[in-house]
Amino acid sequence: MLACAICGKKPFMGSAVTHRGMLKKQGGVGRRTVRVNPRRFLPNLQRIRVLLNGTVRRARVCTACIKSGRALKAPLHPSRRPLPA
Repeated sequence: MLACAICGKKPFMGSAVTHRGMLKKQGGVGRRTVRVNPRRFLPNLQRIRVLLNGTVRRARVCTACIKSGRALKAPLHPSRRPLPA
């Protein structure tokens, strides 16, 4: 599913507006809308190992949750931790 596991952010609909013509301040007669097509705005989801309800699992999390710290990244497995110097 294309939704954030933390906040539930999911795709939403919008419009792709196509213009033509030169701007008035550049000496033209103004920009005109040629067509308006429906489009989807997708959330920026990343698959990361995250702690959810006390268990480590892979989940699709949006970058806003990763940056804000709402998605608690899972610690490395003991066998993958770097050796102390």
